[in-house]
Amino acid sequence: MNTTTRKDQGGQQASQAKDQASQAADKGREAASHAGEAVSHAASAVGQAVAQKASDVASAVSHKAGDAASAVGHKAEDATSAVGHGMQTAADKVREYSPNEGMLGSAGRGVADAIEGAGKYVEDRNLSGMMDDMTNLVRRNPIPALLLGLGVGFLIGRLLTPRS
Repeated sequence: MNTTTRKDQGGQQASQAKDQASQAADKGREAASHAGEAVSHAASAVGQAVAQKASDVASAVSHKAGDAASAVGHKAEDATSAVGHGMQTAADKVREYSPNEGMLGSAGRGVADAIEGAGKYVEDRNLSGMMDDMTNLVRRNPIPALLLGLGVGFLIGRLLTPRS
C-alpha cells in the first residue's frame, strides 16, 4: 500500500469518526432535551401539588376561623340575652322591695319599669340589633355623638392618668 492510499483511508476513517461523533452529539443533545423536559414537567407537577396543598390548608384554616367566630358570636348573643333576662329579674326585685305608696314607691316603680324596659330591649334585640340601633342613632345625631365620645374619652383618660 502506498502512502496516498493510506492517507485516503485515514481520511475516510476520520470522516466516519467525525460523522459518528456528530451523530452521538446530536443524540446526546436530544437526550438532554428530553431529560430537561421531563424534569420541567416533574417540577411543574410538584409545584402544582404544593400550591394545591397550600390552598387546601388555607381553606381549612379559613373554615375553622369562621366556625370559631360564629361560635363566639352565638355565645355573645346568648350572654346578651341572659343579661336582658337578669335585668328583668332585677326589676322584679326592685318592685318587691320598694314601698307600695308614697314618693319612694313611685320612684321604685319608675326605676323598676326603666330596668325592665331596658332588659326587654337587651333580650329582644341582642348584640347585633343594639349595634344597628347605635349606628342609626349616631347617623341621626352625629354632633351629640361626637361630643359624648369626647367626654367619655376625657373621663377615661382622667381615670387612667396617674396622679402626682
